[in-house]
Amino acid sequence: MSGFETSEGVRLQKVLSAAGVASRRVIEQYIVEGRIRVNGVTVTELGRRVDPENDLIDVDGTAVQLDVSKRYVMLNKPTGVVSSLRDENGRPDLRRFTDDYEERLYNVGRLDAETSGLLVLTNDGDLAHVLAHPSFGVTKVYIAKVEGEVTAQTISKLTKGIELEDGPIAADKARLLDTSRGSSLVELTLHSGRNRIVRRMLAAVGHPVTELVRRQFGPLHLGTLPVGKTRELTKIELGALLTLSRRDSGVAEAPGEQQENE
Repeated sequence: MSGFETSEGVRLQKVLSAAGVASRRVIEQYIVEGRIRVNGVTVTELGRRVDPENDLIDVDGTAVQLDVSKRYVMLNKPTGVVSSLRDENGRPDLRRFTDDYEERLYNVGRLDAETSGLLVLTNDGDLAHVLAHPSFGVTKVYIAKVEGEVTAQTISKLTKGIELEDGPIAADKARLLDTSRGSSLVELTLHSGRNRIVRRMLAAVGHPVTELVRRQFGPLHLGTLPVGKTRELTKIELGALLTLSRRDSGVAEAPGEQQENE
């Protein structure tokens, strides 16, 4: 019965080849070189079998998705669209983008209606739950156009920390990109999942936001993706995202609602 796999699992080479990592022969070389781990343990034997539904596999430290039915999509969300698959108030929602895909996709976290930028859509519920959970603290980068001319002192204040009504907050990084004609462009990097946090931080230092876009979510960059367009993640992007989600997924076990991150 050489054409069948046993109940003990499927050969590692076959699983990774089916996932599009490389040919079986190349994967065998990876095993010999000690570049593949299963559940955190380096594999050295060519005959190793795995359970594709439960085992976690990484190559060169980057996680591999074995389930080819999972889909991962990047959306550059326009303003005026709510981060919901069905808005009870009849506002434009994400269905105009998810309807293009055969799978039923869900959004990872949220952006408020007036914020544009990077949003991940997926049918991988475990990953969506982990990355959207406030405790996980995925880093996000925003570009904000604000009223007034921002000073170096204000940038310093944002990174040192300010007091909001729901407690203190500090940006991981902040920098002034441009100032002209009574407005400024500010880049903020932070990992907080608190509601409308970027808008509230900038308003608190006297510079209300007039436009806001999320350019980065964890290892993902919006790049040149036009507003209102989607694309599937590359294998490199997906590997980086899965690696991030597996890093400490235990924090997502407690129930928690998805926050509006900006």
